[in-house]
Parts: sequence; structure tokens; C-alpha cells
Amino acid sequence: MAGGMDLIGLMKNYVLQPDVIVALGDVGGLSQIEATDDGGLRIGAMVTIADIAADDHIRTNYPALAAAAAAVGTPQIRNRGTIGGNLCQRPRCWYFRSEYYDCLRKEGSACFAVDGDNRYHAIFDTAPCPIVHPSNVAVALQAYGANVVVAGPGADGALSVESMAMGDFFVRPANNVHQENVLYHDQIVAAIELTGTTANSASYTIKHKQSHDWPLAMASVVLDMNGDTVNSANIVMGAVAPIPWRAEGAEQYLVGQTVTIGSAEEAADRAVADAEPMEHNAYKVRLARTAVKRAILEAAGVDWTTG
Repeated sequence: MAGGMDLIGLMKNYVLQPDVIVALGDVGGLSQIEATDDGGLRIGAMVTIADIAADDHIRTNYPALAAAAAAVGTPQIRNRGTIGGNLCQRPRCWYFRSEYYDCLRKEGSACFAVDGDNRYHAIFDTAPCPIVHPSNVAVALQAYGANVVVAGPGADGALSVESMAMGDFFVRPANNVHQENVLYHDQIVAAIELTGTTANSASYTIKHKQSHDWPLAMASVVLDMNGDTVNSANIVMGAVAPIPWRAEGAEQYLVGQTVTIGSAEEAADRAVADAEPMEHNAYKVRLARTAVKRAILEAAGVDWTTG
């Protein structure tokens, strides 16, 4: 257990009934934010969301991450919740969170969201389980090309540490409907590694409530720019798919473009072109489009309020 923000709720809802809980608070080396020799950053898994949102180096060099962290929950949750726990939290789907529904993710025989109340569910990659990944921070980290450092016992019983791309850490339901990430029961997230610095970046989050809520849609954008021209773009959407969802069509379109309101709108259109909303969540397509557009403009330093 890290901060316990998600685990305690799952236990109260009788979704999880663990026999043993291992607290990570006293494990050394997990609570630091450290610069790396290559000019990047290493964030220990027990660093709180509040510390990430307030860190001057992160706010200056990784503003999309700082903004995503600042949008998490409430001040109390940010002060207690950790970056490792935020990445590993379970879905917010009300059927999964209810003790009365044995859904696919709990080794049941059906997904009740498909024909049920799916207003907050996925608009991409909806089969067989249309959850949305609940982490704001994961979206920004994937846009930055971050790595997840996983620790656990090796084959010989000694500590094994592996670094993997953020995109490889999460698991699509089509590949394994029972878990959201690649962790085994005896592994933990030890740290997050970021390379370089990218000031041309931004996150934009749309929520029903401005506090104590999860996103309806969000986007994180990282631009490599030569003057006003985009050399490359990383665009990742959140709250729209079971994993942080890359908008590859939008990324490809922006290369060689000057960021204007018009080009941002075209990129946003391409970001949601393949959306397949469910019966009750078509509104999320428009929200996701808006989040992408505004994140692109903010990352490029263009005032999105003028159009």
C-alpha cells in the first residue's frame, strides 16, 4: 500500500479483500525527486501528487505533468496519494466498484456497462470492457515518453529492477480483462523516469466538478518546435479509453505545421476521428476534441480563448 487512496475504497466496497497488506512508507529510496545525469528526472513512486504539482523544476520543465497532478482529486487526496498509486489505481466503473455485479473484470461472465449506464465509459477500444483509465498523471507521463521502473524478486530471489516505456506498462482489456497493468502480485512501481525537458507542453482537463472528481476527458500534448513550426508532437488523451490513448493521426498532421487555432482544430478532429461512442457517452467525443485543441494551443503558447 502506498497512500491507500484507492485500496481503502476498494476494501470498503468489498471489491478486494486482501489477506495481507504491505505498507511501502518505510521503504527507502521511493520518496525523492532527483535530477539524472542525462538531464532528466527520476520521481520515486512514493512522491505525493501534491509534491509533483508544486515542484518548481517540474512546473518549469514538465508543465503538462504539473498541471495533470494539480487536477487530481482534492488537496487532501493530493497530499496523501502517490504517483505510484495514481498509476496503479483501479477503474472507476460503477459496476466494477459494486459488490453486487460480477463483471468480466472480476471474473464474471458479462460486462454490464455495454447495455447499461455507460455515460462515463470509453469511446475508444471499448471491447470487451469499456473502462477508462482513471489516472490524470499517466496521460502526461506517456506524452513525455516516461519510463516506469518496476521492482520485484528475480528468478534467483534477488531484487530485479526493470525499466519499461509507459505505454508498455498498461494492459488493454482485449489482452487481459482482469488487470490494468503488467505488475505481478510481488512487484511494485519503484520510480518514474523522464528524459530531457520539454517546456512546450500542456495538459487540459475537463471535469464535471472542479474538485474531488475524475476527468470526463483530458489531453496532454508535448511539442518539439523549431520557432513556430512543429518538428514532432506527442498527443495523449485520457478518460476516453482503457489505457492512455495516443492520437497518432493528430500527431502526424501537426508535423511541419504552424500551430494556429485552425491547425489545432484540424488536429483535434483527427484525434477523435476513430471514436466509437457508446449509447450514453457520445458527448465525450466533443469534450475530447476540445481538450486536445486547447492542450495543443497552450503547449504552443497560443491563446485558445480567442477562438
